[in-house]
Amino acid sequence: GSLPKWVVNKSSQFLAPKAMKKMYKACLKYPEWKQKHDPHFKPWLFPEQSRLPALALSELSLQHADSLENIDESSLAETKEDRGEGSDEDSLT
Repeated sequence: GSLPKWVVNKSSQFLAPKAMKKMYKACLKYPEWKQKHDPHFKPWLFPEQSRLPALALSELSLQHADSLENIDESSLAETKEDRGEGSDEDSLT
């Protein structure tokens, strides 16, 4: 679903600046925190440090965005649960 424009505008006036202030404060504390928590572990710089399981390139497939534009979902049935809807009658039974 989509949100009304006024909700997005109000939230961007209050929530976004508040989130940015929290992010800024966290970023200021990061160097001190990192010194205490495995300072030499930097898998974004040294991929060999990664603890995640490796994926074989043969398991990956290239998918172009234009192939996703014409997906036919006409045969799918949508239920009230899928839409997040329900009537009062549904809740009484």
